[in-house]
Amino acid sequence: MRRLHQGFSLVSAIFLLVVLAFLGVAMTTFSTTQHQSAALDVMGSRAYQAARAGIEWAAYNVAQSPASAAAPAACATAIPAGTYAVSVALSPKRGVPVPWLHEVPGFRDVQIHSGNTVADTEGCILVGWNRTEDTVQSSRPAFREVMRALEWAASPYWLRVVDTGAPLV
Repeated sequence: MRRLHQGFSLVSAIFLLVVLAFLGVAMTTFSTTQHQSAALDVMGSRAYQAARAGIEWAAYNVAQSPASAAAPAACATAIPAGTYAVSVALSPKRGVPVPWLHEVPGFRDVQIHSGNTVADTEGCILVGWNRTEDTVQSSRPAFREVMRALEWAASPYWLRVVDTGAPLV
């Protein structure tokens, strides 16, 4: 009779180890998924803020400075408020994929890209993490965040430009 009890203890111990291992794997998987989800949420927020800062800076500089010979005449004013379709396509000038805004009244070939001064815009939207009165800073890392966020976003993409009526200083 004693031999039957010894075998049962061994089976119970193995069963308990298998159950505990399964619970450990399930908790690790759940934790990893939560961390990835939180990281994607942070990246999306950063990309949104970078794009918004770039739009505000570009709109301010375009509205405040007269059109230069290098910039199209439509750049003398800010992009009108509205919602615009956005697609990602190769930029002939930069040779990399960039977001393009479509059907912007008074503008054509409006892109979102990296750049540091109003001379870099030519009517386009620059993104950056910081800005001074006449420059956008950390533009390349911010642009990479925008492109990373667009990879995860559902297509088609839309950009809403809002006119607050206040100077963007």
